[in-house]
Amino acid sequence: MNMHSVLESFSGKRVFITGHTGFKGSWLAFLLKELNAEVTGFALQPESYPSHFELLKLKKGINHVIGDIRDASFLYGAINECEPEYIFHLAAQALVKKSYDDPVGTFGSNVMGSVNLLNAVRQCDSVKSLVYITSDKCYENMEWEWGYRENDRLGGHDPYSASKAAAEIVFSAYARSYFYLRQDLGAATARSGNVIGGGDWAADRIVPDCMRAIEMNNPIILRNPQAVRPWQHVLEPISGYLLLAAQLRNKPKEYGGSWNFGPSTSEVRTVLEVANSIIHYLGRGTIEINNLQQQHHEAKFLQLNCDRAHRSLAWFPRWNVDKALAATAQWYKIILDGGDAEKITRAQIRDYFPEFPSN
Repeated sequence: MNMHSVLESFSGKRVFITGHTGFKGSWLAFLLKELNAEVTGFALQPESYPSHFELLKLKKGINHVIGDIRDASFLYGAINECEPEYIFHLAAQALVKKSYDDPVGTFGSNVMGSVNLLNAVRQCDSVKSLVYITSDKCYENMEWEWGYRENDRLGGHDPYSASKAAAEIVFSAYARSYFYLRQDLGAATARSGNVIGGGDWAADRIVPDCMRAIEMNNPIILRNPQAVRPWQHVLEPISGYLLLAAQLRNKPKEYGGSWNFGPSTSEVRTVLEVANSIIHYLGRGTIEINNLQQQHHEAKFLQLNCDRAHRSLAWFPRWNVDKALAATAQWYKIILDGGDAEKITRAQIRDYFPEFPSN
C-alpha cells in the first residue's frame, strides 16, 4: 500500500488509542482526527504541564476517556462501547528513571495493563487490527555496535526495560493462544527508537530538559553526554504504526509478529550532540556536564535493525536526524513565542506526509 492509500483508509473508521494524552499518543490521535477517523482515547490525565494533548484541544475532537489500563473492567467497557476496528496500544509508564523509583507501578501498567488490553481485544469481535507498541528497550542490551533484530533476545537491566520485554512475551502468548483462532484479526508489536518532537515535556528526557533549562535561562545539565541513541522524529514511528495497522487489516496473518521502526545507523547521535543542536537551532543555551557517578545503570548504546520493515512494509525514515532536530526546535520556538500548537503540529504533519488527503 502507498502512504496516500494508508492515510485514506482510516477515514470514518473507529479507532481506539490507549495513552492518547501522552506525547506520542497525542500526535497519533491528532493525526487520526485530521484523517476524519472516529477516535476514542483512553488514558490517564496528562502528566506534564504544559501538555501537547491540552494544547491541541483534543478533548473537542475525539471521544476522550480518562481511565487506567490497570482497571480491567473499565477498559473492557470502554473498548466494547467504542467497538473499534483498529486499536493502537501506547499507554505505559514510559520513563526509565521513574521505573527505578516505582517498579511496582511500572510493572503494573506495562505488564498487567497490557494483559488487560489483550484480554479485552480477545473478547471484542469488532477489532480487526491491533498495533501493540512496546519499546526498543525490550531487547537484552549487550551494547552491540549493530542493530537488534526482531528475533533477538528480550530482557532488561532496569524495571522499565524488563517490563517492556515482559509485555512482548505476554503478547506472544495471547497471539499464539487466542488470536490465531480469529482469521480476521491482525495483531503485531512495534518497537521504536527514541523519539523527539514538539510537545514533549516529560521529565528526564533530553529535549524537554533542554527546553526547560533554556526557558528558565539555566544551563542544560547532562548526566550521560556520550550515550548514543537512535533519535528520530515522532512522526517516523507513527507512520510505521499506521502502515502496519493498515496491512494488518488487509492481510491479517501476513503481517503479525514484531516490527522495528528506527533511523539508519548513520543517524545516531550522542546526547551531547542533540543538546548542542537544540542550542544551535534556538540560538541560545549553555551546557554543563554532571560528573557525579550515576546512581542507576543507563545503557550507553542502542540501535535497531529495521530490515523487516524496509523489506516487507516498504517503510523507510523520511527525515534525517538534522531535519528531526530542526523541526523539533521550530515547534518549541513557535510555542515559546506564543504561537498556536494546532497550527504548527498540523503544518509539520503535512510537511512529513506530502500525500496527506485534502479535507
